[in-house]
Amino acid sequence: MFQFIICFIAGMGAGLGTGFAGMSAAAVISPMLITFLGLPAYEAVGIALASDVLASAVSAYTYGKNKNLDIKNGVVMMAFVLLFTLVGSFVASLVPNTTMGSFSVFMTLLLGIKFIVKPVMTTKESMQSVSAKKRIIQSVISGTIIGFICGFIGAGGGMMMLLLLTSLLGYELKTAVGTSVFIMTFTALTGALSHFAIGGMPDMLCLIFCVASTLLWARIAAKFANKASAITLNRATGVVLAVLGTAILIVNYLK
Repeated sequence: MFQFIICFIAGMGAGLGTGFAGMSAAAVISPMLITFLGLPAYEAVGIALASDVLASAVSAYTYGKNKNLDIKNGVVMMAFVLLFTLVGSFVASLVPNTTMGSFSVFMTLLLGIKFIVKPVMTTKESMQSVSAKKRIIQSVISGTIIGFICGFIGAGGGMMMLLLLTSLLGYELKTAVGTSVFIMTFTALTGALSHFAIGGMPDMLCLIFCVASTLLWARIAAKFANKASAITLNRATGVVLAVLGTAILIVNYLK
């Protein structure tokens, strides 16, 4: 029963983060499973990535159905994210790694505050005024940055994507989240398969509980997000990120 409760709460946090903000489930689920259930870190990350796959896919479908998804540039960015994740991992293996496990946690908290204080109010019309060539170049640069950071420090992909999509590429918030979860579907699938191939299958009850809970709450959050006004979505996203960032900091402190 305790295992189910922890997985349900972890999945709820991860699902809300995914559906509202394209946040990686690994940022929420991993510390919860490690701290409260004593799972090995590698196994916990594998479960979190597997939870990300369906949650991101159903979120991407919901955003796409509401025309809040840029597949063309998303595919370009995804290719460079995957490529430079490998590059970042290789570089990280060559240097003493004292880095930044809490990087994505602080980023989650700060990004949440940013959305509350300074909402993203870009419109689709201003997005569409950018030339296709410029958008492709921006996608390549963003994918390179995100992939390298993910590979080097092992975290931060979902939040980095949301930050760059809204800031550097000038996406309005719904399209930014939709594109982010579309990319996360494939990056999470790649990560989950590699974790299970290397480390073997995880605790199946944990896996099932986390996947189901994350999927449920991601679906709820994505449906709400696509119906909400821009200002409401900014505030809701900001609150979710700020609360999750604070909660993860507390959980990490308990470890």
